[in-house]
Amino acid sequence: MSGSALSLAFSEIGIGDRPAVGGKGASLGELLRAGISVPQGFVITTMAFERFIAAIDPEGSIRRAIEGLAAGDLLAISKVAEGIRERIVQAPVSDDLARAIVQGYAELCSGMAEDQPVAIRSSATSEDSSEASFAGLQDTYLWIRGGAGVLNAVRDCWASLYSAESVSYRLRFKLPEEGLAMGVVVQRMVNSRCSGVMFTRSPLTGDRSVIVIETSWGLGSAIVSGIVTPDKYVISKVTGEVVKRAVSHKTVQHVPDFAAGGVREIAVPDDRRDEPCLSEEQLGELARIGKLVEAHYGCPQDIEWAFAPDVAGGESLFLLQSRPETIWANKEAKPAATPKTTAFAHVFDLFGGAKT
Repeated sequence: MSGSALSLAFSEIGIGDRPAVGGKGASLGELLRAGISVPQGFVITTMAFERFIAAIDPEGSIRRAIEGLAAGDLLAISKVAEGIRERIVQAPVSDDLARAIVQGYAELCSGMAEDQPVAIRSSATSEDSSEASFAGLQDTYLWIRGGAGVLNAVRDCWASLYSAESVSYRLRFKLPEEGLAMGVVVQRMVNSRCSGVMFTRSPLTGDRSVIVIETSWGLGSAIVSGIVTPDKYVISKVTGEVVKRAVSHKTVQHVPDFAAGGVREIAVPDDRRDEPCLSEEQLGELARIGKLVEAHYGCPQDIEWAFAPDVAGGESLFLLQSRPETIWANKEAKPAATPKTTAFAHVFDLFGGAKT
């Protein structure tokens, strides 16, 4: 990895490159190294962010303004954060930074449409670690097209590091502003038939013997935004059996807005509203990949995924990101149930003995 690079392909990075590309970018590179299928992409490095901030704030007034805030003073935090974000989005991007961003996008589009749609995702150095999770605190922009659109979305991601929510989180947990930086992931969009999240331990009980999967039709933003109740599955890591399932009534989904960019909400066709999004084979594939990723990282994971068309004309599973699970990892929790004589008895008992 070049020490002076402003952008780096996923193939050039791994989990040890978090300081240069942030948590999300490092994880995507690491997944690729582990042989996991991820949509192609690159990262605008933290060096690019640092150059941009140094150009607009050579005296370090942004950092000092945040360090002078009290964690409980939400009004002051909101006012300061709003001013910083406005300052960032209005600032011009230098020629060398703009060239690195637009050139990286052009290379990603090589051999495909010149305005290949991409996802622009924040990748802060302090996010997606086992100690802290910034999930949802910085911005993501979906189905962005064209070099100018990518450039603007990258700058908006930089600005989102100073959202009131993100600043409040850092103050609350006493995370230092010194050394804080953001990489930005630029990643090919996949037009998901269905998508969702997978936890390699139960988010409700902390049980590590199960995998929990939530899924709905279309893009995963519908689940994140809470507009749909997803299908839910609990799978035993020991037997591979689906020990609990709940197929929901899914009335809406998010799909690409090819005309305006971004995503739009549409109705799910009547004949699919009560149909499961995943086959038994796909559930098995997800569980297998989930266990593989957990074993690779050595700790439970919170994974975003999608089933989408692939270059061969079929459909493939793509992982969009993986981060350490933090809720149960960061607290002492008593066992979720009395120890059983077999692992299967434990899983079976967890759900009242009922398999549906």
